[in-house]
Amino acid sequence: MLNVAKLLPPTVRDLRPRSIVGAVRLALAVTCAMALISRYNWGLGSATFTPNNYYAYLTIQSNIAFTIVTVLAGAVALRSDRDPVWLTAMRACILTCTVTAGIVFALIVQQAGSNTVPIDVPTSDLVLHFWLPPLAVLEWFLSPGRGRAAWRTIVFVLGYTLTWGGLTMLRGATVGWFPYYFLDPGQLSGPLEFIRLSGLALLVFAVVGLAVVALTRYRRTAPGSN
Repeated sequence: MLNVAKLLPPTVRDLRPRSIVGAVRLALAVTCAMALISRYNWGLGSATFTPNNYYAYLTIQSNIAFTIVTVLAGAVALRSDRDPVWLTAMRACILTCTVTAGIVFALIVQQAGSNTVPIDVPTSDLVLHFWLPPLAVLEWFLSPGRGRAAWRTIVFVLGYTLTWGGLTMLRGATVGWFPYYFLDPGQLSGPLEFIRLSGLALLVFAVVGLAVVALTRYRRTAPGSN
């Protein structure tokens, strides 16, 4: 049987698996940071763009958190054979938010196109919503030394989402701007549509969160972690 490892250069063969994990995590963080900067610069070309509105998007908030925590996770992987439980919990929460934001954004773009009101999607948005989340999930699933995430992680995800939603509604009522159409009363037919769409969004968060946690239990990489 062909030994693939022998075909690799000695410097690659000698690398610890966790060193590779650390490098991948740092690469993901750098990619995310560059996409965030690019998205900000792209927004500056719009007459309606404001920094406060930019940071109000859940996508932007979750990807900023992703960048920071993934840098930390990369540093941990380079120095340790196992991720601490608290880091796994943080990453599970943030990964749930980034993946869900991508799904919701895809639905918004699809619906806008169906209504003949296409949304201009820059490359930075493609990276943040469609390219980075699958790569992050793949790294999450395959990384050695990543322990099991607790099911109660879902509670924190939903808690953050509800808090963000409540604050966004209060801010929107004050400044007259909402980051997503399903939160804007002016674009909805009434309270029932708001409840239906918001409930659907929460359901997606919960399902994605369950899937993220389940991945850590399907392939347990750090026995003894909870």
